[in-house]
Amino acid sequence: MTGPNEEEIAHWQQWVGKSQAITERIEPLVLRRYAAALGETYDERGAMPSLAHWAFFLEAVLPDALGPDGHPKRGGFLPPISLPRRMFAASDMQFLAPLMTGDSATKTSRVASLTHKSGRSGALILVEVEHSIEQAGALCIREMQTLVYRDASAPTAPIENRHLFPATGEQLWQPGPVDLFRFSAVTFNSHRIHYDLPYAQHDEGYPGLVVHGPFTAARLFAFAQNRYGPLRRFSFRAQAPMFAGQPIILRSGGEENQVCAVRCDGVEAFAAHFEI
Repeated sequence: MTGPNEEEIAHWQQWVGKSQAITERIEPLVLRRYAAALGETYDERGAMPSLAHWAFFLEAVLPDALGPDGHPKRGGFLPPISLPRRMFAASDMQFLAPLMTGDSATKTSRVASLTHKSGRSGALILVEVEHSIEQAGALCIREMQTLVYRDASAPTAPIENRHLFPATGEQLWQPGPVDLFRFSAVTFNSHRIHYDLPYAQHDEGYPGLVVHGPFTAARLFAFAQNRYGPLRRFSFRAQAPMFAGQPIILRSGGEENQVCAVRCDGVEAFAAHFEI
């Protein structure tokens, strides 16, 4: 497929600076459901579930406003990029003040940048979206997300299960189709690669249902926080897809203040850094 031309890229650049705001009450019931989807429990007297802000400020997109992949149609808040594949590739989060349950908060989102690059699979468009969550006049969370748009590529080959076992201090995680469906539900994520197996295989070329990047990030966040205490910053980058039903090992990374998720074939698929 031919990549985007300069005129198209210039048109998409017009979305840089576009912003929107969503206000929502931080409901305990939403937090309990989100925690359950992660395999956690939530008590209003305790800490928030891992990365719980992702369960709020979700756009209520009507069915006729969805694209064929289940994402909202492009050209609203996000630019109408013509490359067919989209992934949530990276994020950098700072936790500045706690969100209070029962009170309203506002998330303001802004398209911060749009960059055209060429990768091994062809043209790439990187869109950075800055999110700020405020409550009672205080900035609670700042997040910079990186979305990657790319051409359709050759089908992803099935991965070999090397039957890896977690060492001391590591954690085995094996999310199945039901786990992916529940996480999609609590985050109102209708991207079909997470729950529609025929679509994931035949339309996007994956060997199985794809584990959400945010799902993996939340599990790694909990893994790090349980070992090191409350985190004030957490950033991650998705490096390779992971699939439902296959074992994943969560472990400390090769660098200080790093955790990672390793696929059953030994590939480090997800890496995260944190500050305490």
